[in-house]
Amino acid sequence: MTRQDGESVVIIIPARYGSTRLPGKPLLDIAGKPMIQHVYERARSVRGVGAVVVATDDARIESAVLAFGGSCLMTAAGHQSGTDRLCEVMRMVHADLYINLQGDEPLVRPADIELLANLMLADPTSDVGTLCHEFSLEEARDENAVKVVMSNEGDALYFSRSLIPFPRDGASARYYKHSGVYAFRKRVLEVYGSMPQPMAEQAERLEQLRLLAAGFRIRMQVVPPTGTGVDTPACLERVRAILAPAV
Repeated sequence: MTRQDGESVVIIIPARYGSTRLPGKPLLDIAGKPMIQHVYERARSVRGVGAVVVATDDARIESAVLAFGGSCLMTAAGHQSGTDRLCEVMRMVHADLYINLQGDEPLVRPADIELLANLMLADPTSDVGTLCHEFSLEEARDENAVKVVMSNEGDALYFSRSLIPFPRDGASARYYKHSGVYAFRKRVLEVYGSMPQPMAEQAERLEQLRLLAAGFRIRMQVVPPTGTGVDTPACLERVRAILAPAV
C-alpha cells in the first residue's frame, strides 16, 4: 500500500526475547494476549501504513506472532539495537519511510504514529522523526528518562539522560521526554551501519546521538503525555491494570 502522496510507509516492530529485568518480555501476558500482540494490533490500526512486521531473532516470538495472524521476519542475532535490526529488515521489506516501534509499548497511540508519519511526509528534507512530550521537573530528574531540547523549528538539538536544560539559579524551564518511536527515511538506514559511534553516544548510551553527530536532522513531534512502556515488573503491572477488561 502507498500513501496518496506516493511514499510508502511500513511499521517495523523489533522484538527480542532476552531482557535482564523481564526475560521473554514480548510474550508476557497482558489481558489475555502476549504483549507483542497488543503492540501489533495498535500498529495495524494506523491509517496509511502498508505493512506491519515484527522483526525478531527468536523462534518463540515468531511462533506467537504467527499464531495471532501477524507478519514476522527472522533476523540475525547479535544486533546491538533495534535500529541495527531495522537496517537488516530494510533489505527485505521495501518502503520509503520505516517507522520503528518498540515491542514493549502496548499503550502506544495509533494517532501519534500517524502524526509522526505525516510530519515526515510533509517535509522531504527531514531525515528522521520521533516523538516527545512535556513532563515535570521531578520526572525529568530520573536518568532513565531521556530528555530532548529542540530548535525553534522543532529539530532536536541534543538528547540526554542528564537534566537539560539545567535550571540555573532556580530559573524556570520546560522539559520534554523522548519517546522511542522513530521514522527513518530509507537513505538514512542505508548508511547507519557504517556510521561511527561518537563519544556522546558511548557516554550516554543513546543511539540517536550518532545521527545528530553525523549531521542528520531529527524532527520532533510533540504529543500529549503517553502511557508507560514496559521496562520493569512494576511497569508491567501498571499496564496490566490499565488494559484489564472491565468487569
